[in-house]
Amino acid sequence: MPTENPKFSADQIAVVSRAVATAEDLVSDYYKLSATRMRRLNYDVKTVSDLFPNEIVADHFAQIVRYRAEKKNSLLKTDVEDFYKICLQDHSILPVVTRFTEIELHPFLMYVICHELVHVVRFQRFEQQFHVPQDQKQAEEIRVHRITHEMLAGANIAGMQPVLDFYENWRNAPDMFMP
Repeated sequence: MPTENPKFSADQIAVVSRAVATAEDLVSDYYKLSATRMRRLNYDVKTVSDLFPNEIVADHFAQIVRYRAEKKNSLLKTDVEDFYKICLQDHSILPVVTRFTEIELHPFLMYVICHELVHVVRFQRFEQQFHVPQDQKQAEEIRVHRITHEMLAGANIAGMQPVLDFYENWRNAPDMFMP
């Protein structure tokens, strides 16, 4: 856990909300998901102010925590539903937009949120399991960075090119490039 824990301001939370809405549209369009199918992905996006201590990490811009809900008194294992909580790590994101002055908060958040939503879609479609060995996680991260890049490179989003440049090497070895 970082010693300094900057959190998003009220104005920055408004940027987060706008980035979430735009990211949802982009992911929905990319995967050709209707609004109903997007809702069935069963996820939410939260910032540090709304996270439990175990959902806060020091070495990522975001993480996904999976919760499993079982129907009360059900004997069927098929009555279990997954809920994915995308946990934005304000304290990791804010230093990037401060340190790299060409990177703006909105496009950076767009990348982070699209990336996490791609994971959620892949989990829900059984294209990737949630719990896998580290080598498979690494391969999945590379795959998801490439999909995210493809999705965002084709969109017309102001300020996105410096973000895509920032993440360029992450498409090959993401764990090596955490600032």
